[in-house]
Amino acid sequence: MAKVKVKRKSTLIDMTAMSDVTVLLLTFFMLTSTFVQKEPVQVSTPSSVSEIKIPEINVLQVLVEPSGKIFISLDKQEDRVNVLNAMSSMYGVPFTPEQINKFRLANSFGVPIKQMPGFLDLKSDIQDQTLKNYGIPCDSANNEFKEWVRAARKANRDLKIAIKADQATPYDKIKNVMSSLQDIKENRYNLLTSLKTLPAEEEQ
Repeated sequence: MAKVKVKRKSTLIDMTAMSDVTVLLLTFFMLTSTFVQKEPVQVSTPSSVSEIKIPEINVLQVLVEPSGKIFISLDKQEDRVNVLNAMSSMYGVPFTPEQINKFRLANSFGVPIKQMPGFLDLKSDIQDQTLKNYGIPCDSANNEFKEWVRAARKANRDLKIAIKADQATPYDKIKNVMSSLQDIKENRYNLLTSLKTLPAEEEQ
């Protein structure tokens, strides 16, 4: 009896469709993800069980490090420029177009306005290293912090204020920031915390 010859089938798998899906997924994640903004100092926020999230746009973040130094970040470049121009007019401190452009690209700022031109003239890597040594004045003799916030609110009425402080920051430093906000009628703001994990028996 003659052997039946089984026809061999190709084991080649067309991967075109899978590679198309991979590219689409990669593009989706690249377009929808948000990058973590560089901050002048690293802070460890206190824990909380609250799950309320702040918006991703129109946010003025106030960063308070343990010694009480204050830094501000604005998410929109046009807001940064408008705020700097307002502070320039208020304090009589002129800025060159190059300095304004550098400020536009800065994620965070926290330098006394009189020292800002010299700071902006530094190279970017030097700025990153030295910014943590400054801080926006926020005391009874010189409270530039209130003016920065007032100018930011004037530039963008939709801004939401968020305070991010280290858990080791003394209460009087945080109170000073909140009192300054109250002085300019900014009574609504968020306190940024890290999510606290509850034990299983507490969750039930």
